[in-house]
Amino acid sequence: MNVTTPARVPLGRVLALGGLSSFGPLALDLNLPALPQLAEDLRVPVAYAQLSLSVCMIGLALGQLLVGPLADRVGRRRPLLIGVALFAVTAGLCALAPSIQVLLVLRLLGGLAGGAGLVIARAMVRDLYGGAAAARVFALLMLVSGTAPIVGPVLGGQLLRVTDWRGVFAVLALIGAVLFAAALTQRETLPAADRRAGGLRATAVALGDVLVDRTFLMPALVQGLGMCAMFTYIAMGSFVLQDGRALDGALNPQTYSAVFALNGLGIVLAGRVSAAVVGRVGPRRLLGVGVVLALVAALTLLAEALASRSVWALLVPLLVLVSCTGLFMPNATALALAGQGGRAGTASALLGLLQFTFAAAVPPLASLRGVTATVMAVTILATALAAALVFLAVLRTRVPAPVD
Repeated sequence: MNVTTPARVPLGRVLALGGLSSFGPLALDLNLPALPQLAEDLRVPVAYAQLSLSVCMIGLALGQLLVGPLADRVGRRRPLLIGVALFAVTAGLCALAPSIQVLLVLRLLGGLAGGAGLVIARAMVRDLYGGAAAARVFALLMLVSGTAPIVGPVLGGQLLRVTDWRGVFAVLALIGAVLFAAALTQRETLPAADRRAGGLRATAVALGDVLVDRTFLMPALVQGLGMCAMFTYIAMGSFVLQDGRALDGALNPQTYSAVFALNGLGIVLAGRVSAAVVGRVGPRRLLGVGVVLALVAALTLLAEALASRSVWALLVPLLVLVSCTGLFMPNATALALAGQGGRAGTASALLGLLQFTFAAAVPPLASLRGVTATVMAVTILATALAAALVFLAVLRTRVPAPVD
């Protein structure tokens, strides 16, 4: 397998792989402003609307686990095309869902399909690039995929002016069709000679080998825990920031989507900084910067939640916290995949599994007794602190040079 360290990455590849890396934000963020309306229309408690996010996250996690090892055996392109097509179809069916039960099943299937785009985009980068170059390419992809958190809530909020939550899912289906067209432009990046033979037993062995590899596990846990803080905000923020009974100056759906878009812009800017300096600073140091900034932001958020009833007091620490995604994602991913070589699909799958498992489990459990600003802040602080503690192990772990 040939990995390169190019001075310039083709723009078409960045746009296509960046778009295919955006399934998580697209599947989750576009519908965020409509969650209260969805709960009211289907006559279910708010927790059930939030559950539609959780089952989608579970699908994204399991989909990566299924597709990653498969892509190591049969190549990247065929599983990618099937997954993206299925994502578009299930999004369209969500627009027709007659009940919350049907919607939850479809969201799970859509997450399973969307996992293909996430895991294969990362594996393709690892197929083509190594070392600091891989971290730079991952950061460049975030300049594209980072627009999804910007455009998603804004588009969702504006769509609610002319349609309902069903119309939002119809638009998501159209976006899925566009991403399918982008997937068609990608060539196969894993030569037949580098594919791993074997069935379930070989897959289980490969998964076990990756999981016990400290150079993979420590950065992967930092990313999963660090990203869980952001997903807690995604799951709880639409209810907390739009709740006029608990906070002064509560946001309407359009203002909420604009605030969420600003947070997405923070991700893009942080990713741009990471891409610019990673060659000089290195991915490990940049990951450490993200960990420290997220912990400081989480502490500030809790202090503001306890001291003030103003929704605006929460927005600055949330902006800093979410922006840290631009440092977490590319650098933790590059460190975790650096030594995986031909197991890149399997390792990428486990990386996504950890990320979305934390994201799917923690917010609903924290919300069992209700969603408030304090509950959101405490949950975010707990995950940010856990990420910081695990990062201490990363500092003691020697990450190898990329191998074939």
